[in-house]
Amino acid sequence: MTTKLKFSAPEVNQALDRLARAIVKAHGSTPDLIFVGVADGGIGLVQRLAEKVGESLGQKISLGIVDVSFHRDDIGSNPIPKAAVPTDLPPEVEGSSCILVDDVIFSGRTIRAALNELFDQGRPECVELAVLVDRGHRRLPFSPDYVGIELETTLEQNVEVLVGPTHTLDDYVTVTPL
Repeated sequence: MTTKLKFSAPEVNQALDRLARAIVKAHGSTPDLIFVGVADGGIGLVQRLAEKVGESLGQKISLGIVDVSFHRDDIGSNPIPKAAVPTDLPPEVEGSSCILVDDVIFSGRTIRAALNELFDQGRPECVELAVLVDRGHRRLPFSPDYVGIELETTLEQNVEVLVGPTHTLDDYVTVTPL
């Protein structure tokens, strides 16, 4: 894939709908369901998914955010950004069924860092992974449970995602050569 590929706001919303339907199907009777977004890319996404799933299940979904900055294995070469979003988890993380949400899964390193931060704060009963985009090329043994868009990419490509907390025409996924 050497050309630029773009998914528009309606296509992104359709992918979110697919994610939400799959989560509702798997968790229709789960009483202690929480959603946790990986900062920064998963924040708008987790808000949108929780709203869609909550509407379908007729319940409010508790939300949280994990900041992976201090658990990254490349912290020496990628310093912590000054405007980091701090970890903020609901008190019911202990013993919950947690859906960890991120925009893109690539090597798996961010997911490893997110799990480390999540378990530093509490111990969910189970954790499942929902991603908007799976671009492959895993370096660690993580596989998402729920995927909105699967892409075949090369290591030389960049995947950029913008998903806000509400549906707008600004949402997109692009794949470009580096």
